[in-house]
Amino acid sequence: MTNLHEGRIPGYDSGPLAHLPELLDEPLFWLGHLSSCAQSEETEELLFGADHEAAEDFHRRLFGHPTWPAFTVPVNGGRLHIVHRNLEGGAGTDYLLHHADRDRAELLARVDGHFMGPALSWPELMAVADNGPTGCPTTNPDHRLLLLLPAFGDADVPVEAAARLATALRALTAVDDPDRLAVALLEDQGPCGPVRWRTTGKGLRINGGGHSYRNPANGFALTADRLARVTAALTF
Repeated sequence: MTNLHEGRIPGYDSGPLAHLPELLDEPLFWLGHLSSCAQSEETEELLFGADHEAAEDFHRRLFGHPTWPAFTVPVNGGRLHIVHRNLEGGAGTDYLLHHADRDRAELLARVDGHFMGPALSWPELMAVADNGPTGCPTTNPDHRLLLLLPAFGDADVPVEAAARLATALRALTAVDDPDRLAVALLEDQGPCGPVRWRTTGKGLRINGGGHSYRNPANGFALTADRLARVTAALTF
């Protein structure tokens, strides 16, 4: 299994990776991490409120370091890595899936000025968030939910999704109105917006997003065998 303490993810060209679990209990960290999910002025105001300058200062200091903060979430047969890319002129967040028996990780989403995704549907997001084994690197379901939220996009979000997201926001952030923010984030859904998901006759979970590696119609999409491994990894 990939060991972030070794400072690398197979097949991923990065700076030195640092596992910093203490960031996950810092409310200001989440404001920056979720900023790409806020695509309207109203949502941005609900997210940052009076903490906008404090959050900007926190992330300026955090991403001024040479190490790249990275987090790991377990999935079937492997792990999802969330890497905050500290690259001058190219900062962003990368989502990579690494299977235990593969020599390279798959890039599933990239959150920056050239967004690629989404990587997960809402059911997949919930499955990964709520099914982490005991002793995994990221043990808190709320941590896993918010870590993965920027890589999610789904046009068929169930009505109970807002309450689940609000619970995580209430637990980990200091936003004034987590209920309203949850609704707004699920409406905005980041740079890609909502996409339609379906299951093919061969059991592959794919979507119709124009920037998604999980849309076979895109020239840059993952091949069918790689799409199958992604589907299996995110199905619990």
